[in-house]
Amino acid sequence: MNKNKIAITMDQNVIKRLDHLIKEHVFTNRSRAIQEAVQEKLERMERSRLAKECAKLDPSFEKAMAEEGVSEELSKWPEY
Repeated sequence: MNKNKIAITMDQNVIKRLDHLIKEHVFTNRSRAIQEAVQEKLERMERSRLAKECAKLDPSFEKAMAEEGVSEELSKWPEY
């Protein structure tokens, strides 16, 4: 994976808290901590978006579609 360097500006209090986590060996360095934080935030936002899209679905329609597909398939299955 290609990586690029960026410069960011952060509140001094946040940097102190971040450095404390590094000192406690929670993260190996600032860069790694920020990479993980951004990745986690992006994943959370994507899950949130998926949940919002799923909320738009009509549960009764989805259930009817699922049951329709199952009933057709069951009639084609051989008896055991």
